[in-house]
Amino acid sequence: MAKPRPPYPMAQPGEPPGGPPAAKGKTLSSSMITLGTMGLLSTLVVGFCAVQDTFAERVTADCVDLGSRQADGSYAVVSDVNCSDRYHGSHGAYGWYYGGLRQAGRVVRGTTIRPANAHVSSRTGTVLQRGGFGGRGSGGS
Repeated sequence: MAKPRPPYPMAQPGEPPGGPPAAKGKTLSSSMITLGTMGLLSTLVVGFCAVQDTFAERVTADCVDLGSRQADGSYAVVSDVNCSDRYHGSHGAYGWYYGGLRQAGRVVRGTTIRPANAHVSSRTGTVLQRGGFGGRGSGGS
């Protein structure tokens, strides 16, 4: 009588399912390299996003009465409450003045245009806009 043939032509009698042990170890090694690479890549992306705010330009803002502009271009500084989202003042009479020089209750040599990609905070410490990707501010004009 003839010797019975294995159910699959490539299968060798006595081998464990899944192929020879060397091939299984090679697959495990390949998976570890892939997982390690993905871990490294995700760490780099998180690190990159975290340092965006570190390199953003820092700008100080003052809440000013926009109707108080003098000939020298200065504005009267008022309380930050006047520029908050909850209190809009009298028909937009107040706004943020960015990067100015404050002297004797007035601010000069700045702009009313919000700077892009900058970390903006008021002199009282209120953060108006965070720099880097996805910066969003509150209040302002």
